[in-house]
Amino acid sequence: MKTDPRVCIVGAGPAGLALARACVRHGVPFDVYERNSDVGGIWDARNPGSPIYDSAHFISSKTQSHYVDFPMPQDYPDYPSGKQILNYIRAFAVAYGLYQHITFNMEVKRAELVGRTWRVTLSSGETKSYCALVCATGTNWFPSMPEYPGAFSGELRHAVTYKSRAEFLGKRVLIIGGGNSACDIASDAAAVAESAAISLRRGYHFVPKHLFGVPADVFAASGPHLPIWVQQKVFAVILKALTGDLTRFGLQKPDHKLFESHPILNTQILHHLAHGRIRAKPDIARFEGQTVHFADGTSEEFDLVLCATGYRWEIPFVDPSLLRWKSHKPDLYMNLFARDHRELYGMGYMETNGGAYKLFDEMADFTVRAIEARNESGMVSQKLDRLVANDSPDLSGGIHFVASDRHATYVEIDAYRKYMKRLRKKLGWPALEAGAFAAQRVDGGATQ
Repeated sequence: MKTDPRVCIVGAGPAGLALARACVRHGVPFDVYERNSDVGGIWDARNPGSPIYDSAHFISSKTQSHYVDFPMPQDYPDYPSGKQILNYIRAFAVAYGLYQHITFNMEVKRAELVGRTWRVTLSSGETKSYCALVCATGTNWFPSMPEYPGAFSGELRHAVTYKSRAEFLGKRVLIIGGGNSACDIASDAAAVAESAAISLRRGYHFVPKHLFGVPADVFAASGPHLPIWVQQKVFAVILKALTGDLTRFGLQKPDHKLFESHPILNTQILHHLAHGRIRAKPDIARFEGQTVHFADGTSEEFDLVLCATGYRWEIPFVDPSLLRWKSHKPDLYMNLFARDHRELYGMGYMETNGGAYKLFDEMADFTVRAIEARNESGMVSQKLDRLVANDSPDLSGGIHFVASDRHATYVEIDAYRKYMKRLRKKLGWPALEAGAFAAQRVDGGATQ
């Protein structure tokens, strides 16, 4: 007996929209609920809790990061701004007629699994039933604040509150964190603050956004596919030639090989370090009034400490016991399937070393095919269920990632794609090829 095939997608950000387009392509009925007033997720800086700031840009380039069959506009720069990405996402939703499937200003307050049916309670008070629930709410909504001994008497806040470099004018500023956002924001502070410093727990490898005149990810993709250990050696030599020994700027020597941590694509901060506009400091030992004591025994006074220290991954409308967790992150098979409940899926709860949107399309197609197969309850469904329950693929691509919470669910994008190709072959599903969505556009396929 077939189950009611309607699917509930929570979130109309980049991942949720990829899934919506896949549902349309496969003819799977679905509803999308978005708590905000338009599509875009975190890329709409007006959304409450969005971490987007004025200077935010994509860290992967436009040619490596777009949706399948929907390239970014030719007049976009190599690394589009946050506003350009938002416009691109909205153009995507228009081009494929996705707006008609989305209910805006509607939050999913609770989703309960009753038998094999999801009972979804909306902020309107209405309750609806679905055969499958796909959580696509994103990972950057719940700020993670570090804890240090002592108390800071100046201004202490998370980077999610940061919007404009004007906030730094006339202040002594300390940025905590070593991610791409931390380096962007530190560069903003270096440009306008009275003084600026950045505190890093460890040393990192800094990759220029352009290598030999092209975006770094384009350069990497255009060369021969080399074993990871060869790539590490080759790129280490290139970076050494381009940036030199970064310890001369006060940065710590990396305690890991290249690619073993999420890449920092930012050389702007190196420019500011070289010109003395920002100082590199080690981890914080303790606070004392407006004085910050560092692990190397030095101390400085600051007016503002901004913590670019990441986010907790939470799915507040689902009982956490329905998921397995790894380092406080949902541990999903192929970053898609709940291990213990075949009606529960996630999209976007992952980090990788490549452009996400094309990968979202592959993941979305795979997910929708899985939902269809499970509704049919045939041999493919049984084979898939066995894989989800027992398969533990190595998606590291041979990279020994830094042992940190951030890398708990991290995957190497080529290894992920290669394994998904194998799974599709096992299940008898075709690969998602370019042109798959060509006939689906409702705008006639007009050039953006």
